[in-house]
Amino acid sequence: MFINHLTLGWKPFFQQQLTLDELSSTIAARVVAIHRSHIQVLIPDASFSIDAQLCTKLQPLAVGDWLLFESTLLQDNARPLRRLSRLSLIARKAVGEQVAVQPIVCNIDTLFIVSSCNQDFNISRLERYLVLASEARVTPVLVLTKSDQCAGVDDFVAQARTLQPGLMVEVCDARDPLQLQGLQAWCKVGQTVALVGSSGVGKSTLINSLCQQQALTQTIREDDAKGRHTTTARTLYVMDSGGLLIDTPGMRELQLLSCEEGVQSVFADVEVLINNCRFSNCTHENEPGCAIQQALTTNQLDPRRWKNYRKLLKEQQRNAETIAQQHQRDKQFGRLCRNIQREKQKRKNIND
Repeated sequence: MFINHLTLGWKPFFQQQLTLDELSSTIAARVVAIHRSHIQVLIPDASFSIDAQLCTKLQPLAVGDWLLFESTLLQDNARPLRRLSRLSLIARKAVGEQVAVQPIVCNIDTLFIVSSCNQDFNISRLERYLVLASEARVTPVLVLTKSDQCAGVDDFVAQARTLQPGLMVEVCDARDPLQLQGLQAWCKVGQTVALVGSSGVGKSTLINSLCQQQALTQTIREDDAKGRHTTTARTLYVMDSGGLLIDTPGMRELQLLSCEEGVQSVFADVEVLINNCRFSNCTHENEPGCAIQQALTTNQLDPRRWKNYRKLLKEQQRNAETIAQQHQRDKQFGRLCRNIQREKQKRKNIND
């Protein structure tokens, strides 16, 4: 297959970031895999590796990023000039107590949210993924796998369609390429798709079918339908259709941050009800004229959905505030260090 920059997902958005000099003297390479010691990048006619230490100032990088290199120095361990601004970013709060943003994937067009038709199917978790997609302004597609192992597929589809108006839902046996034809609309040349979902839902099997790439697969545990981790690093593949596919490891923890607009978009029905409350400062507990309480009483609003809306909103606000506070502390510490340096320099000048 002939590969050029357009095939790799290059868009006018990235082209517009280059100066006239850069257009003639540099070349952009796409990050296709990130390892602890090195980063793999791809250009139209070659793939090469660079030492991760050469990208320290560009961190944190994500699979899907575009790096700019001097075209005359393009080789293994070439130092990138800079990272181009991202068109989209799927990110989460770093796992554990660390206060930081952890990029998952970037510069994608579509997010395939993969869930299997078994005990893995979790409406609240799917809403969480939809919030990420909405915040990043990428198209979400819910892919329900293992349909061959389930007698009640229609029930899963019906539940999925209640998540968001117009949500695209595709059902398939990921082992059968013929059943994946419904996904081809999002896998055209130059389009970048990312897969997210729990371990064991069939992401690696989807890769095998879409890319003819023999990604490793493992069986799930029969007692709880939970999968074992197969993918341990994010990797970009070229699909048979010419599209690009980024696989991600199954994530045990997916905490939101700075996703208020995403929450409001996915839960637009809840937002409408809130705006219909009699009082603008309604706590939605026991105030008269509370549209939320009325909707809960009349079964217009699912209590689970209301609970998850409040949970996700509080979570992203807490994490976003924590990160903002950390940035403020870093600024203050940097300012203090600069002041100390200036005082030292003044004293040195006086003594001299």
